[in-house]
Amino acid sequence: MVSEKMKVVKVSGKNKEHKVSMYTISTCAWCNLAKNFLKDKGFEYEYVDVDLCNEEEKGKIRRDIQRRGGKPSYPTIIIDNKNLITGFHKDKIMEALGS
Repeated sequence: MVSEKMKVVKVSGKNKEHKVSMYTISTCAWCNLAKNFLKDKGFEYEYVDVDLCNEEEKGKIRRDIQRRGGKPSYPTIIIDNKNLITGFHKDKIMEALGS
């Protein structure tokens, strides 16, 4: 995640093997499906609702996603700081999590 100042929400889970971070939009149905999917599978994760950030934070998030080779689209899921998944794709998420 980009900054300690922006509102990062941590969701606890039994499975802490992987570092899972997401950039989401608070009103996005796909983002909420991704959050619920990870929670239901027991994975610990953290997320930032980009639409609730200020303009400076939104710029930092866009640059972070682009630096990782992605495009600003939500949800953007980052697993172990190396796997970037754009959109809600259960198969890609589970593959990156080794499940």
